[in-house]
Amino acid sequence: MSGIISWGSYIPLWRLDRKAISNNLRGEKAIAGFDEDSITMAVAATIDCLKGFDRQKVDALFFCTTTSPYKEKLGAAIVATAVDLRKDIISADFSNSLRAGTTALKAAIDGVKSGSLDRVLVVASDCRLGAPGSNWEISCGDGAAAFLIGTSEVIAEIEAFYSICDEMMDIWRAEDDRFIRSSESRFILHEGFARVSREAIAGLMRSFHLKEKDFNKAIFALPDPRAQTALAKSFGFDIKTQLQDSLFNWMGETGAAYSLMLLEATLEDAKENDRFLLLSYGNGSDVMSVKVSRGIEKRPENRSLKKYIESKKVIEDYKTYARWRELLPFVKPPRPLGLASPTALWRELDQNIRLYGVKCKTCGTVQYPPQEICTRCHSKGGFEKVRFSDKRGRLFTYSVDYISWAPEMPSVTAIINFEGGGRIQSLMADTKIDEIKIDMPVEMSFRKMDFREGINVYSWKCVPIRH
Repeated sequence: MSGIISWGSYIPLWRLDRKAISNNLRGEKAIAGFDEDSITMAVAATIDCLKGFDRQKVDALFFCTTTSPYKEKLGAAIVATAVDLRKDIISADFSNSLRAGTTALKAAIDGVKSGSLDRVLVVASDCRLGAPGSNWEISCGDGAAAFLIGTSEVIAEIEAFYSICDEMMDIWRAEDDRFIRSSESRFILHEGFARVSREAIAGLMRSFHLKEKDFNKAIFALPDPRAQTALAKSFGFDIKTQLQDSLFNWMGETGAAYSLMLLEATLEDAKENDRFLLLSYGNGSDVMSVKVSRGIEKRPENRSLKKYIESKKVIEDYKTYARWRELLPFVKPPRPLGLASPTALWRELDQNIRLYGVKCKTCGTVQYPPQEICTRCHSKGGFEKVRFSDKRGRLFTYSVDYISWAPEMPSVTAIINFEGGGRIQSLMADTKIDEIKIDMPVEMSFRKMDFREGINVYSWKCVPIRH
């Protein structure tokens, strides 16, 4: 049997209180920090998904997003490198659609069923932007979800799948659009969400002889919570017991990742033989029946979506959000930043993207960055690689910089001692000065470091551990 064998998620630490947009609004939406994007969130969710699994056994990675930092460059390659997968894997981007996540999930299941692939990672991540004052600014949140697909210790099986294609101009972004465009709301609701979703669900039930009573939960990843409720009522689902919460008031609608994040939220409370109806929407609809297997008893020991929702820092100032999204102009200091060198970025891939250090085979000293001569016993060569990205550490010391420019000032440079040995200097993110304590536990987080000459420069920062 093939299906889901692990999952992982990521919701940024930061929330924007919707009252910062308008006083009559309720709830919060998750917002990526100024140094986060769809790539960095995908890396975080994938690392969460892979806890306890051998990364060398993954055969493919599918990256799903509508907000890739590049118009022409494989985002899956960046994610696969950052999480330290093998080079001889299949990597592909599924993009330009809000249902990219479910489409990639179907492709992964088919690949595993055919026997051509053993284990496939599907990771969906989005960081969409609504125009200031628009309904999309209110509803859109940022987040990521990852699923590992395989044949052993299956947690949940995709037992039925039905898809329809439907062309209409309802929600879109053209080549040069920064903000989401959409048609009139009633047109989208009636001719999009309602008509297309009903047709897809009816097709699944008819084709596989299923009824509403066969499902414990209905998961409707529509961008409007009211549309989710209306769709559930139209099929006779019990709103209180069968409809999965939209999580709108806690994280918002997370684009291509939304359907997979809601599925993860449902799986966290699932038991064997539960059956879920999952729907995603975007120029058509993907609908699937997901049945929980015995393997759910060994569900992954990762951070649950609930814990991510509870772990937060709320921003009540719209100006901060606008500055992070570059909606407000700001003046950088008149200092030469230099150009990004593709050659140098490639040459330092192991130490900066994979976050490799080395361990001396002679004396066992762990050190970063990688060395040619051991700093302790001075032996030459004879090192083995050590991956630091999934290791935890403690803050040894730090300095605070109030002078050099950064989107958020002051900036903090930290010295971290890792569990098992090794020390690294890195920037610290997701914290405030008065929260920093010597010896506090930290972990590494993949982040944007800079943007120069059309190139996103990625590396790792340390962050306080979220509980």
